[in-house]
Amino acid sequence: MARTNDRPPGALNGAPGAGPRTVIIGHRPDHYRLFVVAGEHSGDALGAKLMATLNAQFRGRIHYLGVGGEGMERCGLHSQFPMQDVAVMGPMSILPKLPRIVRRVYRTVDAAIAAEPSAVIIIDSPEFTHPIAKRIRKRRPDIPIINYVSPTVWAWRPGRARKMRRYVDHVMALLPFEPEAHERLGGPPCTYVGHPLIERRAWLDSLDPAPLSALLRLDSNRPVVVVLPGSRRSEVSRLLQPFGEAIRLLGAQGKVLPQVIIPTVPSSRDLVEAGIARWPVKPHLLENEDDKYRAFKLARAALAASGTVTLELAMCGTPSVVAYRIDAFSGRFGFLLKVPTIVLANLVAGENIYPEFVQDACTPHRLSEALSLIMEDGGHRSTQLEGLSRLPRRLELPSGTPSEAAAAIVMRYAAGGRAAAKLP
Repeated sequence: MARTNDRPPGALNGAPGAGPRTVIIGHRPDHYRLFVVAGEHSGDALGAKLMATLNAQFRGRIHYLGVGGEGMERCGLHSQFPMQDVAVMGPMSILPKLPRIVRRVYRTVDAAIAAEPSAVIIIDSPEFTHPIAKRIRKRRPDIPIINYVSPTVWAWRPGRARKMRRYVDHVMALLPFEPEAHERLGGPPCTYVGHPLIERRAWLDSLDPAPLSALLRLDSNRPVVVVLPGSRRSEVSRLLQPFGEAIRLLGAQGKVLPQVIIPTVPSSRDLVEAGIARWPVKPHLLENEDDKYRAFKLARAALAASGTVTLELAMCGTPSVVAYRIDAFSGRFGFLLKVPTIVLANLVAGENIYPEFVQDACTPHRLSEALSLIMEDGGHRSTQLEGLSRLPRRLELPSGTPSEAAAAIVMRYAAGGRAAAKLP
């Protein structure tokens, strides 16, 4: 059945009025409209890579609206509002911002309905993106909805998988074990499209950390420790203090205090600067993404918040200690885990390579002790290095890149509608 829409692409992108008329006929559209929604920095980076791939393939025939950050905006997205408005995690982090988040959800849904997109892509941040998807499905059940990055249904609240079938047509997974988990739990169709780190493996292998070492004037006789307290303000506020104390205890144990590098993001840099004011060493702060990976390669070890960064560290072969704290409410009710580890690198590897310290176990003494063990030559360090050498193979795709695999699924639905789920 033909579908005609007289809203010009300029109107979709927020411009007033004129532009060539977009006519969508059957499964051979002249232009595609994609409504893309991300709620935090990592989702914006993922969305930008997807959009860059689509732009290269379709060259001006795709128009974007939705919510995203600077990366997605550079690829052509006109965001409804600053992404920072909704970049929160955990019930207690959400509650203070709940009225504003609710307003943003309804505003985003209205914009999606008005845009009449070929498909909707929600990227991670389920606290924000899934309420949007549910409301779009209720108002326009014909619009296909693709979820890029599976919620952690395999870890906790597994009932979410079956509920997602009501409003998600396809899940594009970053982790190789997730399609089996969705099938087992009765979730939507799910495809492993590959982790974006796969696209950077050759670059990571060839990356020379020497320029960063020279820039920071690092002392070759003192070890380097990379400290990663997370990108969200809530994470930084809970982890920076025990991380700093763990570094101090290394010196108290008679060891040489390491040189510390802390990669930061603009949204939480002020918290980091305030938190390190009384540290026994003055850390080097970085914001450049490439320098972050150079720091990983320079580091003798890392002290990291649980999250995607553990996979990044693993791909660089960096021995690490992983920790996490959330608010007391979430800690009491949220950590009813169905997996033996919360560390992504461990889950992908199928073995507990990185030691982890969660909630009450996240103490300076335990962190310092574990960090000391992997900084010294010996069994703990060599065991980690052996495990890390095996991990990259677990992420490999048969062919192509993750962005290309994700783009193919998105455009299958954009061209074929929700019926595309039944295609081979």
